Amino acid sequence: MPLKNAKHRDRAAAIPHGLRGKVALVTGASRGIGLAIAAGLAAAGCAVVITARNQAALRTAVARLAGHGTPILPVVCDVRDPRAVAALLAAVKRRFRRLDVLVNNAGIGHSGLPVAKLPPEVWKDVIETNLTGMFLVTQAALPLMKRGGTIVNNLSIAAERVFPGSSAYNSSKHGALGLTNTLREELREQGIRVIALLPGATDTEIWNTLWPEAPRKKMMSPNTVAQAVVSALCAADDGTVEEVTILPSAGTL
Repeated sequence: MPLKNAKHRDRAAAIPHGLRGKVALVTGASRGIGLAIAAGLAAAGCAVVITARNQAALRTAVARLAGHGTPILPVVCDVRDPRAVAALLAAVKRRFRRLDVLVNNAGIGHSGLPVAKLPPEVWKDVIETNLTGMFLVTQAALPLMKRGGTIVNNLSIAAERVFPGSSAYNSSKHGALGLTNTLREELREQGIRVIALLPGATDTEIWNTLWPEAPRKKMMSPNTVAQAVVSALCAADDGTVEEVTILPSAGTL
């Protein structure tokens, strides 16, 4: 019995006290970085709302998060659809009445094609998901966020660099960085922190679209990125982490 109690004390001590009891929303959380961040927040004691477009994928994600003992609310949502986004935040308000942490993670890539050959419908889909979706969710979430809240926008290093053949993806991420930096200044007086997350190559399913032959063994795991996010969220009240850039220790792929 003493050993069991010691394990519980160690686990409790490892939970960041600044996150325990908070309410977090993670979009695009059925897999990859989004699911890893949701798991990290749940492990830190947050109630977590997760979204995805696929109901079956959400059910699988809930099963993976259930062991943390915190409330998990799954909501099917296409972040491109203003009505779906409004319904998502209405569900958050009904269940929790507030939102402390917003993680805009939903995003897609596209096959490597030069601008001259990129279909306009692909451009539109990527921009609407990665940039417009971030705007819609943030705008709908702000009425539920108060002083001390934090917004984390998952941008990728493509927000500051360019990769040939990825014009829509690059453009969406550059635009999302501009939105993130604007939000930070607009919300500073309200006491809501805004963090730009710029991970390098991470072993997720997006590479099946971007670069199927990519060297996955050189990449970071989604959990590595999630740990960086949880740490940034635990900054003291008199400081903020404005940008988190995390790259594979193996270097450039």
